[in-house]
Amino acid sequence: MNNNNSEKYKEDFERALNIYENNYSHEDLINFLKNGSIVEKQTAVLKLNEIKTLEEARILMNNLTGCDGKIREAVSFRLKEFTAQKPEFFLEFCDIFLDAIIDINGNICRNTIFALKYLKPFESFREEFCSKLCYLTLELAKKAKNFDIQEGKYKVNKEIFKLYWYLETLSEFVDSAENLKVGRSGLLSRQHNLEEILQEAKQVKDYTIREKVAKILSKTDNFSDLKEELKNDENYYVRRY
Repeated sequence: MNNNNSEKYKEDFERALNIYENNYSHEDLINFLKNGSIVEKQTAVLKLNEIKTLEEARILMNNLTGCDGKIREAVSFRLKEFTAQKPEFFLEFCDIFLDAIIDINGNICRNTIFALKYLKPFESFREEFCSKLCYLTLELAKKAKNFDIQEGKYKVNKEIFKLYWYLETLSEFVDSAENLKVGRSGLLSRQHNLEEILQEAKQVKDYTIREKVAKILSKTDNFSDLKEELKNDENYYVRRY
């Protein structure tokens, strides 16, 4: 480690330790999260006990995407607690959640999906989120089924990664996806339904995508033909579902 990096690491460590050891007020911690450095934002969100207002929820969610990975991961780690405490503060952030579930960091994807469970009881959020999720998943599945996985190109891997997490999220919203009201959000058409998503995604050569399709199928009583087809898949992890 060169001297510059060493000094920066020391400064960051001391700043984090200062926030942890001192009794900063709730308002101070929110201000750090809004205006602080990377280490201040990361440490402040880990020390917060609650989100008290919608504006504070906006500040938190603005740090879930589009910023340094250390901040994003810290915010996602606490998000499941905050959405459980005050789910009503998080209902306007559908698009941010959709970005976060395909973060390059799988921990952030996983944490965000867990946090979404607390918003499912809210019909307006559930319908908007699920409709947009179905649209995005279908459009990507249509492209991904033609990918040459053997090429191993970064763009291919990145798109497969995104599709994997879209489908993982969809597996938590199976009932909602099956009961979407056509046209409610302006995104969902008669073609953008769960069956078509599964039909397209099962053709993707990467077995992890077919495994997610099988996981979704395990949570519904419908699509018996698809289930029978995947019971005979060449991959064990797909068949086991």
